[in-house]
Amino acid sequence: MGMSAEDERAASPRDEEWPEAEKAEKLARGAALKWASGVFYRPEKLEGLGHYRRRETQRNSSIQSRLKSTVQSYLEGVSAGLEQLRSAAQEVQSVCQDLGAARWALLDSADQFQGLQQMRELMEKHVQLASVVQVLPQIFSVHEVFSHILQLLHGQHLLEAHVELMMVEQLRDDILSQLHLRGLSSAQATVLSYFSGLQDLNESLAKQLWDIVGSSLQLVREDPVLFVTAVRIIEREEKIDDTLLLEATFLPPGRPKGWRQKFHQVLQDTITGARFHAPRMDAEGPGLAKHLAVLQKDIVAELRVVKDLMVQCVPAHYNILSVCTATFHQALSSHLQEILREDLDKQGLFLLLEWALHVYHSPEMMGHPDLLPEVDVSALDPLMPSELVDQTERRYVMKVKASVFEWMQRTLEVEFKEWFREEEPETDHQGFFQSALPAIVMQMLNENIQVASLITDSLQQKIYNMALEELEAFLGRLREALDQCGKEHQQDRAVPKYYISHLLAVLNNNLALSNSVSSLHPDTACREVPASLQAALDRMQKKATQLLLEELLLDLQPLCLQLPSRKWLSGSQLVGSMCEVIDKYAKDFSRLRKPLFTLLLAESELLVANQYLRALLQRKMVCKGREERGQLCHRLLQDATQLRELFCGLGLEKSQQSLEAVFALRELICLKDPALLSLEVLGFVNKYPDVSDEHVSTLLDIRGDVSKEVRHVVLEMMAQHPQVLPEGYRPIFSTILVPVPELPFCLRKGKCA
Repeated sequence: MGMSAEDERAASPRDEEWPEAEKAEKLARGAALKWASGVFYRPEKLEGLGHYRRRETQRNSSIQSRLKSTVQSYLEGVSAGLEQLRSAAQEVQSVCQDLGAARWALLDSADQFQGLQQMRELMEKHVQLASVVQVLPQIFSVHEVFSHILQLLHGQHLLEAHVELMMVEQLRDDILSQLHLRGLSSAQATVLSYFSGLQDLNESLAKQLWDIVGSSLQLVREDPVLFVTAVRIIEREEKIDDTLLLEATFLPPGRPKGWRQKFHQVLQDTITGARFHAPRMDAEGPGLAKHLAVLQKDIVAELRVVKDLMVQCVPAHYNILSVCTATFHQALSSHLQEILREDLDKQGLFLLLEWALHVYHSPEMMGHPDLLPEVDVSALDPLMPSELVDQTERRYVMKVKASVFEWMQRTLEVEFKEWFREEEPETDHQGFFQSALPAIVMQMLNENIQVASLITDSLQQKIYNMALEELEAFLGRLREALDQCGKEHQQDRAVPKYYISHLLAVLNNNLALSNSVSSLHPDTACREVPASLQAALDRMQKKATQLLLEELLLDLQPLCLQLPSRKWLSGSQLVGSMCEVIDKYAKDFSRLRKPLFTLLLAESELLVANQYLRALLQRKMVCKGREERGQLCHRLLQDATQLRELFCGLGLEKSQQSLEAVFALRELICLKDPALLSLEVLGFVNKYPDVSDEHVSTLLDIRGDVSKEVRHVVLEMMAQHPQVLPEGYRPIFSTILVPVPELPFCLRKGKCA
């Protein structure tokens, strides 16, 4: 159905005014058409058209009713709001009228208010004057109160004196506070001058308090009341300080007093001064030991007083036991450092180390049963810092080192004095020569190492290292003294009388030291002797052995000078005499312990073989024919056999003897065919690689039948087979120098034979 022209004209303004309504209506129509097309898309569905129409009619009626109800409630609310706005407007208008009237009334009364301001000022002055009048009696009585307070202080009525002193201070502080608030700073000087006596009274009271605190350890045992009084006064002042600092508006002069802090300072100074600022004591030996014993006794006694008595006289927050413990600990630490600045001897250094590291923490001192568990110094710094302990240990080691050196030097002097006595050195139960030197030296070193173990492992190790160094130096001085004695003996072999016996004792002593050195080590599992010390022991043994062999050589040399000779070749008792000399020395050597005896016997045999070969090669005898070579071979065989049997009889195995070189040399001389010399010499050189061309040339000269061609072949063969000394080889020929043969004169461009 279409709309009429009037409807369109009527709708047009509405549509322009509510465009959203038109849009909503179009959407609603579109939704209705969509719903209807979905329901009635089949002809049979048209039968329910009446049913749907009724349902939608009811639904529309219900919606319209709700809309009407909602609109009606909104309209009622709007009406009520408008009514309230009308009422509020009327009230605002009334208030404005009243304010206007009040404004005019105030303007009319402005002149009267100026008169009231003057009255207010007069009121304030009146209040101030009334306050001043009220305190005037107290102000006028201030000096009288001062006198009374002074009397109370003289009579040690400290609590009463402090109460009155606080009242006067309160009066002064109130006046100063009022002046401060009113900006009257100029008047404060007058007030301070009037109350100037307060300063003297405060100082007098403080002096008595600090005297009491300084005697606190004695007072708490005899009469703790005075000490408790002092603590109460200090706590009162501390509370006043806290209150004034908390308000932070005005701080009177002399505040904060900080008397609690001063209490701790005085107590600490008392503890420090009483025990640790005493006049300088004897810092060595018994004097220091006595001083430390007194410190130990007094500190334990005073800490017991603090723990049992003083703790009950002060508030818990003072931690008085911990403070006193820390004070004693720190003061004692500083005191020990002062003592260590002195030039202490080794006993003093040892006492300090033992006392600081062991006694201090023991049950006899800070670990005393009467102090535990409240007293605990484990949380404090060490009494002696580790650096100071190490420094003190090093000083102790240096002192012990000087003492050991002096003792060893005296031992060395006594040892060599024994050499010039008209008697042999002492022997042990087996008959071996010895002296007291090893026992004295080892006992001294071992005792020092054991004493050091009572302090720390580090000190024991330092002393052990020092002991080895000193023992090594001692062996060096002993060797030098032995060498000097040997030189003097060469000038007069009769002095000392028992020179050889003492040398044998030196060797036995050296062996005893070598066997005992390992026992000095603090660690029983580590018994290795340092290489430098072992080398010093070896040098000592070598020097004593050398001097003994020199003695043997001096007795053998007159006999060796007769080798070789025609008399010797024809048969003499020369080697028999040598055997007698060797046997005599071997009997002396039997006073050595077995390893030394075997060593010296082997060295003697090497010396004999070397001297025998040296005589043959240096004073060579050229054989004139086969018969004479035969005599020489026979003599060499007899001599070498006799000497070998002698040393075998003395206990030296054939395999250890160097006389085999004489037998080998004899084979070269006894060889009948000179053409085979090159092979024999090669075998000889392989067995004795220290043989030189000069030695071989001398041997060829002794034969007397070697042509220049054979000599050239032999020497050429040696040049083609250079020898290298094997490890462990004992040189025999290298120490034998033979005369160099004179070279024949050669023409230029010529060839020597």
